[in-house]
Amino acid sequence: MGRKKRLFPNYSNMKNELIKKTARLENLPEEYIKKGLDRGDIAIFYNNARGFSIPVGFRPLAVGKGLRVKVNANIGTSPDFVSIEKEREKLCVAIESGADAVMDLSTGGDIDKIRKMVLEESTVSVGTVPIYQAICETTKRNKSPEQMGGEHLFAVIEKHASDGVDFMTLHCGVTRKNVALTKKRLTGIVSRGGAFLARWVIANAQENPLYEEYDRLLETLKKYNVTISLGDGLRPGSLKDANDNAQNAELKTLGELVVRARKKGVSVIVEGPGHMPLNEIAEHVREAKKIIKGAPYYLLGPLVTDIAAGYDHITGAIGGAIAASAGADFLCYVTPSEHLSLPDIDDVKNGVMASRIAAHAADIAKGLNEARVLDDKMSYYRKKLNWQEQKKYALDPSKFAQIREKKISRTSRRASVCSMCGSFCAMKQG
Repeated sequence: MGRKKRLFPNYSNMKNELIKKTARLENLPEEYIKKGLDRGDIAIFYNNARGFSIPVGFRPLAVGKGLRVKVNANIGTSPDFVSIEKEREKLCVAIESGADAVMDLSTGGDIDKIRKMVLEESTVSVGTVPIYQAICETTKRNKSPEQMGGEHLFAVIEKHASDGVDFMTLHCGVTRKNVALTKKRLTGIVSRGGAFLARWVIANAQENPLYEEYDRLLETLKKYNVTISLGDGLRPGSLKDANDNAQNAELKTLGELVVRARKKGVSVIVEGPGHMPLNEIAEHVREAKKIIKGAPYYLLGPLVTDIAAGYDHITGAIGGAIAASAGADFLCYVTPSEHLSLPDIDDVKNGVMASRIAAHAADIAKGLNEARVLDDKMSYYRKKLNWQEQKKYALDPSKFAQIREKKISRTSRRASVCSMCGSFCAMKQG
């Protein structure tokens, strides 16, 4: 998808267009969206560098109170696996599978080229984590991560913003005081960006530049209308570390930074854990929403067990459904490869679908946006044994058709039933 590259449009006109499109997609009054934006409990991700008008076919991400729960898909290279074509395929699969946003987390190859490809070809909002590129460029100069210059990090943030990135994960709460609280953890710091910054502040005996120069950071983001996603750099990486002092201290810091961002007119969301026992998730989300003053809450999972390697898209979906039904607004997918390897194309699809199921289940639980209507229609056509209509309402129509065609028998085809019960179909009997 081509983009009109024109900086700094009249944002009042652009804001109105974004409100109208969001209201239409969410089936809500425009005034509801406007008030949510003004309060800060709704955020719409759209970089000014994209141009005066929303490109045809582009769907800006909107998250927050009263909106459908959204799903993000992470893609990107690693130092061991670099292929722009593979990332292009992952991007296409993520969007085709229903992802509402994508983040390019590349740390290998030509990072600028990969990011620009994603921005050019994505039809949904795009996010990045700029410190990844700043660290990669530092190490390419034969320097260690703790030798990264603060000015270099800010230059990378400016570059991502000017390229058109809609939202950025920035770990502003990884302060010297908060990092010190991680010493007794079982799994330490598991956020890659958080670990880089923790190493930096310890080695340099200086404060995190993203925290120390937060106002400067906000000015850059405001200029391009980039949403700041306040990263949970000290999120728990195990059930043992969930809801510990480090996590809670960082969350409190992020709550303070939310207020400062709003005062500067910068759109802000907050990121959350991580790994967390199932019975602690709902209470955590409700308390976190209070601390962050109702800002949209963006969660990775949470994963409800540490021993499901290879199936963490399921453990993440379980936690995500509970978190979203309790008030989380945005779910970052978890793939079967989590903790094991760089995701491939199948992992991307499985991760998106698992998180979409979680998000939809939460929408039903909250009674939002007519989510239940879709399920009732599916049930109606299931009773009617109308397979074509069922396919329309399936979250994954292609999977629906694939399984039905693969496992249908002559008898079940003739009787319009499935091969599970055949002529003994309960729907047909009753």
